[in-house]
Amino acid sequence: MRERLDQAAKRIHDVPTPQSFASFMNANWASIPLTDLGTAPAAELCKARRKVLSEAFKGVRVVIPSGEDKVRSNDTYYLYRPNSAYVYYTGVQGVEANPDACLILEPNGDSHDEILFIMPRSTRDSDAFYRDARYGELWVGRRFTTEEAQERYQIPTRSVAELKDFLSNKKLSALLRDEDTKLDGLIERSEKDAELNVFTSEQRLIKDAYEIDQLQKSVDASIKGFEDVVRNFKKAMATSRGERVVEGTFYARARLEGNGIGYNTIAAAGKHACHLHWERNDGPVNDGELILLDAGVELDTFYTADVTRTLPINGKFTDAQRALYNLTLKAQQAGIDAVKPGTTFAEINNACFEVLAKGIMEMGVLKCTLEEAMAPENTYYRRWTLHGVSHMLGLDVHDCAAARKENYVGPVKPGMVLTVEPGFYIQPDDEMFAPEFRGIGIRIEDDVVVTETGCINLSAALPRDPDEIERWMAKLTS
Repeated sequence: MRERLDQAAKRIHDVPTPQSFASFMNANWASIPLTDLGTAPAAELCKARRKVLSEAFKGVRVVIPSGEDKVRSNDTYYLYRPNSAYVYYTGVQGVEANPDACLILEPNGDSHDEILFIMPRSTRDSDAFYRDARYGELWVGRRFTTEEAQERYQIPTRSVAELKDFLSNKKLSALLRDEDTKLDGLIERSEKDAELNVFTSEQRLIKDAYEIDQLQKSVDASIKGFEDVVRNFKKAMATSRGERVVEGTFYARARLEGNGIGYNTIAAAGKHACHLHWERNDGPVNDGELILLDAGVELDTFYTADVTRTLPINGKFTDAQRALYNLTLKAQQAGIDAVKPGTTFAEINNACFEVLAKGIMEMGVLKCTLEEAMAPENTYYRRWTLHGVSHMLGLDVHDCAAARKENYVGPVKPGMVLTVEPGFYIQPDDEMFAPEFRGIGIRIEDDVVVTETGCINLSAALPRDPDEIERWMAKLTS
């Protein structure tokens, strides 16, 4: 395969294998098949999901890649994470996920035959198991055989070595593109590609009970990460790059509880919190300042939380910090209260923004009417809150991103999971605010699931009220 050739070209200093050693390595290995694999936890759910997908693409070959692993530098790769649509339709989770695989729904009358193509176990009858640094079992661990994968996922399974021949008859196909370069080259483009991209996003908009349970577990794991961080604040304050201590502390919890982080952690202390996506995390964590921590654990099922808290590093808010925090919290609660079936993202946003605008006016900073501040041609409040307050959440931190706008931004429906995350950021050089407020950035973010009558806050166990935060931090550090 192309990938193996690419890697071989990069590993030009490997020592050649003598034939006698090759013969020696191929002999005297016991057969140790995996037994009692059991069915993957989401296998039955995935079967139903594939049926919906099949109904939508009658007569069309549907190809959903797991995705290639990404080169970090030369012959080293980033930690592999499969394409979310592949996970959704196959039930492949955690370390069982491997690059270069794909799910194919092959047209058969009004339905489809389902085939999972994988890179199977490197057996002992070739030198791959000890020489292939990309796939070899002695290098990267054991993979399933095709028989084992079929038992695990309840999908007929074949080797990717058969894939090129299988795709040689050029049928009308729908492919999720830009995930696997070899599949992009083997399958002709069609208008069905874009249709598939949209459909696989929109099918995931409504979460089932299993998905909501996974999201709750990812939130619960993330809360443990926030607790770890608070316990480690003294260590963070003791180094010039304390933000890295915070980032590393949360990452350790994410790797312990799941696959890793769902997105790059934002550990923004002091004025760095005024940068909306501060990911450098190379600054100090100073006594008396706030730290904005935006972080989420991604489970082995690949569902991720997305939670933000802004915390006083020494455990106590100053008067200025508390005033801005309370305003942001009030805005967030207005947004959470607005989440119910039929509400649009715009209405959730406006609920938050009206509270912020009123608060800024009451502080004497905005000298206009609320109508003037909120008018589409003005939106003066946006000087201090530049981003929207909601996005979908699930297998991706910004889930279902290819969904059509009218289906993504509302009206929201029961089973949708979204964030509510207003922010209030006063830049260090903003002379419209008094000096004690400058350089303070606050964001409060929770993950909510829409119900028939409103919403449930999945991250409610992580304190938001400033008094509760102070008591929580004191308890963790006592």
